[in-house]
Amino acid sequence: MTENKSDILTSSARLSVAPMMAWTDRHCRVFHRMISREVLLYTEMVTAPALVLGGALRLLDFSPEEQPVALQLGGSDPEQLAKATALGAAHGYGEINLNLGCPSDRVQSGRFGAVLMTEPDVVRACLERMQEASAAEVTVKCRIGVDDQVVEDSLPAFLSMIERTGVTRVIIHARKAWLQGLSPKENRDIPPLDYDLVLRMKQMFPGLHLTLNGGVAHLPDACAHLEAGLDGVMIGRAAYHTPYEILSRADCDIFRSSKTPAPEAQCIAEQMIPYMEAHLQQGGRLHQITRHMFGLFSGQPGARHWRRRLSELGAQHNAQVADYRLLLEERAALLQRQEELDLN
Repeated sequence: MTENKSDILTSSARLSVAPMMAWTDRHCRVFHRMISREVLLYTEMVTAPALVLGGALRLLDFSPEEQPVALQLGGSDPEQLAKATALGAAHGYGEINLNLGCPSDRVQSGRFGAVLMTEPDVVRACLERMQEASAAEVTVKCRIGVDDQVVEDSLPAFLSMIERTGVTRVIIHARKAWLQGLSPKENRDIPPLDYDLVLRMKQMFPGLHLTLNGGVAHLPDACAHLEAGLDGVMIGRAAYHTPYEILSRADCDIFRSSKTPAPEAQCIAEQMIPYMEAHLQQGGRLHQITRHMFGLFSGQPGARHWRRRLSELGAQHNAQVADYRLLLEERAALLQRQEELDLN
């Protein structure tokens, strides 16, 4: 029997790349998909008002090769979120994720993100209307709590409310969000991680598919969390800055769908060329793609040279694929010289 879209998304959620503003755009997602066929990818957060009131449907665009990919929405108005969910589903997204974790002042001012963890009745209404609006699976991404909440009490109550709405998949960033006094960047690092609390939530809510997010920097760490009993792991900055290190063995080690890791990083760099050519033909700039590829060779010989030369290439407004090909040839020659020196 062929897996339906929801089953595929749930399976892929064993390892996912976090939605990150200004980072996980469609070009980044195509690049990540070149490295792993299985991981679940997320869009940047798209606000419901931008879609419903602003008509910014271009924000929903994605390429078929990105699948499985999920749409993350921000908002607090149940009717706007219902309409945005329907638009997302019509564009081909099988999962619509509600952001209840972002702590930024800008997001708070629109009553989006983590501030909604203090308004469970609003969240309940939003989730119910989103599920009524389409057949797409509705999921949640939240924190363990905000500000002075006693998370051992508030988080179970919040998850219980979510479960009663019929939502079955929740991503938990294992840190509190401090809505006052910490910047978004500080909120990603300063509040302590509480992985044990998230694991206890899985034991308390066995019917929920719980994904752990926050501070996971290496694939073996993700494997350890899965072996401990969690259903999924979401990796953010590490997957962006060291994509090959994180994603190249995911299909083999996390999903068991392949006995071999992804092609070598050099091959990935070459496989991006047709996509680059198509993007330039549509009037795009090379840098819009290559800016996501700085970490491709992280930890490998020549990584610093790659980053420097890719940065120089990105600064050229009219850079062409031919320039990128020359960079690949330059890198190959550099590695060849290094091998010859090592042999001597």
